[in-house]
Amino acid sequence: MKNVASFIAIVLFTAMGYAQNGPKIEFSAQDNTIDYGKISKSDNAVRSFEFTNTGDAPLIITGAESTVSTIVVTKPATAILPGKKGKIDVKYNMAAGPIRKTITVETNAVNYPDGRVALKIKGEVL
Repeated sequence: MKNVASFIAIVLFTAMGYAQNGPKIEFSAQDNTIDYGKISKSDNAVRSFEFTNTGDAPLIITGAESTVSTIVVTKPATAILPGKKGKIDVKYNMAAGPIRKTITVETNAVNYPDGRVALKIKGEVL
């Protein structure tokens, strides 16, 4: 009985270790949100979500898009190596009113379900 319990414990710890291997994406923006604040229409409206690959394998961003056409998203074209930084640029079309939008980023990161990360922008265009 003791051998069975030891075997199960070893299998669980090994599985947890393997589950943590791979690329990991960590964004510097708190809550993965950029606050534009109150801005004017003359602002260039480009902001960057900076991130680091904190994992042990290359991070690949396969997609980054918004469900609305008022946002243009630019993602890295190449893999981000472990320990290196990257950025995703977001340009908002400066329509007057509140900004509350979400950008979905698809990656091979193991620290988000299915590698999908939700980024948010908020603020107000005066």
